[in-house]
Amino acid sequence: MKRVLIISPYFIPSNAAEMQRIRMSLPFFKEYGWDAEVVAVHESYSEMVKDPMLLESIPKDIKVYTVSAFSKKWTSKFGLGSLALRSMWFYLRKVNQLLRQKKVDLIYFSTTQFPICILGAYWKKKFGVPYVIDMQDPWHSDYYKTKPKDQRPKKFWFSYRLNKYLEPIAMKEVDGLISVSNTYISTLQSRYPHLKAIPVKTITFGYSEKDFDIALENSHKLKDTYEKGYDKINLVYVGRGGYDMQPAVRLLFLAFKLCLEGDPLLFKKLKFHFIGTSYAPHGQGNPTFLPVAQNLGISEYISEDPNRITFYEMIKALQNADALIIPGSNDPSYTASKIYPYLLTGKPVLGIFNPTSSAYQIIQDNRNGYVADISSEDESLGKIRDYLIYVVQNDPTYKKIDLGALEKYSARNMTREQCELFEQIV
Repeated sequence: MKRVLIISPYFIPSNAAEMQRIRMSLPFFKEYGWDAEVVAVHESYSEMVKDPMLLESIPKDIKVYTVSAFSKKWTSKFGLGSLALRSMWFYLRKVNQLLRQKKVDLIYFSTTQFPICILGAYWKKKFGVPYVIDMQDPWHSDYYKTKPKDQRPKKFWFSYRLNKYLEPIAMKEVDGLISVSNTYISTLQSRYPHLKAIPVKTITFGYSEKDFDIALENSHKLKDTYEKGYDKINLVYVGRGGYDMQPAVRLLFLAFKLCLEGDPLLFKKLKFHFIGTSYAPHGQGNPTFLPVAQNLGISEYISEDPNRITFYEMIKALQNADALIIPGSNDPSYTASKIYPYLLTGKPVLGIFNPTSSAYQIIQDNRNGYVADISSEDESLGKIRDYLIYVVQNDPTYKKIDLGALEKYSARNMTREQCELFEQIV
C-alpha cells in the first residue's frame, strides 16, 4: 500500500469548499491502493463555519495531523490574514518530522491556500518525495486586474504580487497537476511550458450519496435557513455570491420581472432565497445579489442572507426547496463546487453559466436541468422564462434525475481518477 500525505489547511470540521474533494475521497483511497493521511491546520485557527457532522462522512481510521498557525489577531496588524502564510512555518516543521519518521510516496496539495504549495519544492529536494497540486481555483490570475477597486478582493495589490512570485516556485518542481478546469491547466502550461511533460488530469468536483443519508438522519438537528410560506414557491441557491455572479443574477431577475409584468397573479408566488453568499465572518458580509433586485424594483421577492451555513444545512435547504437555481461566474473557467447536491435532490435546476464552463455541460447532460448562457442575453431570457413558467405551473410531466449520467462524478470515480494520476508519478 502506497502512502499519500495530503496537505489541506482547511479541513473538517471547518466547512470550506476547498476540502470537499478530499473529504469525499478519503473513504476510497485504500480501494485504489493508497493509504491517505491528512495534515490540516487546527480548527481553532479557522474562521470558517464549523460542521462537526462532517466527521460522520470519513472513515474513523484516517489519520489527521494538525498544525498550529500564528494568530490572526496579531498578524492582521501587519495585513496578513491568509491561513497559508500564518501556518507555513508550522507545516514545515510537522511535515519534516513526518517525512523523517515514515515512508511517504507522494505529497498532495489540495487547497486554495496556494502559498503553502511552495513547500512541495523544499520537501522534494530534502526528502525526494514528489508532489501534486490540485488547482481548484486559479492561483496567479489577471481576472481582477481590470475590475473596479470595489469589486476586487481585499488586499488585492499584495496578494496579486505575492502570487506572481510564489506560483513559479511551486510549478518549477511539481510532478503532477489536477484541476477542476481544463482552462486552468492550459493557462499554466502556457505560462510554464515544462508542465506539458508532466502528468495532468482534469477532475471536476464530485458527490457523495452518503451525505444525503447523513442529512436525512440528522434532519431534526439542522435548522431551517429560510421561511417557506404555504402560499409561496421557493427557489433556492446556497453558495458564494460576488460581483462576478451579478451578470447571471441580473439575467434571472430580468426574466422574472418580465414574467411578473405579464402575469402578476401567477408569478408573485415566487420567492428567491440566496443563502451563505459571503465568506466574511458571521454578521460582516454584504449582499451582492439583493442590490441587483433593488435596481430592478423586485426586491420584495428576493431574500439574501450572506452568512454561511453548515454543509448539511445546505443539503436540507436544497431538499426543502420547490426549485433550485445556480448563478455562475462570468469567468469562463468557473466550476460550481456544489453542483451535484443540487442535481441529486431531484428538483428542477436552473444553471446560468458561461457555455465553456464544465458546469454548463454537467447540467445540460441531466434531464432535470435547465441551463442558460450567461453571454447570450436574448436567448437566455427566453430559457429562464421557460424554466420559471415550468416551476410555477408545477408541471406533472416533470422529468426525474438521470442518475446514470451522474455516476461518473461519484466520489468513488473521482478518487479513482486521482489515484490513476498518482500512479503515473510514482
